[in-house]
Amino acid sequence: MTLRPWFPRQSLPLLAVLLLAACKPPGDAPDAARAPATPAPAATAEPATPAGQPADAAARKPEIPALQVATLDGDQYDLAARRGQWVVVNFWATWCAPCLKEMPELSALDALREHVEVIGLAYEEIDPAAMRAFLEKHPVVYPIAIIDVYAPPADFATPRGLPMTYLIGPDGKVARQFLGPVTAAEIEAAIAAAGGPQPGDSATEAS
Repeated sequence: MTLRPWFPRQSLPLLAVLLLAACKPPGDAPDAARAPATPAPAATAEPATPAGQPADAAARKPEIPALQVATLDGDQYDLAARRGQWVVVNFWATWCAPCLKEMPELSALDALREHVEVIGLAYEEIDPAAMRAFLEKHPVVYPIAIIDVYAPPADFATPRGLPMTYLIGPDGKVARQFLGPVTAAEIEAAIAAAGGPQPGDSATEAS
């Protein structure tokens, strides 16, 4: 795996650890979304860089991100309509091995926790028919939307590696960001740390 050549060498240590945890195909983002990547080893996802660091592009994103996308089943998904829920926004691709490994966990989380919803954003160039065929072999219960790699959702940072996952709180704010594969247990722990239900609590206790 290689890092983009324009990163200053002295600013790489933490970023390098994060990128090694994720799929990152070679080339610029739009071209990379078309190419298979070498599967990366699973690793514990790291929290987002704290807001307030001026070099972090994510710090310039809205505190309450908007997301409106058409899902593969023809519905319109609006993140703003999910207030009161914990929402997992998962950027992924069919060629990303760690993405495929975490899909069953995300699907189980969506199915078993009424206070948690998952939305999968396929960050790649793929025909809807091909995606439907792929999902027949890798089914999930949560909705999937195919993202235009040349015009990704403006309120989220353009993925530098996959998978990239955002945990959105009931107030609509980003509670946690994960770069690299994440487990259902890690998401539930992040929810509890942010003041939400403890793992296994009922949805009626969600904040």
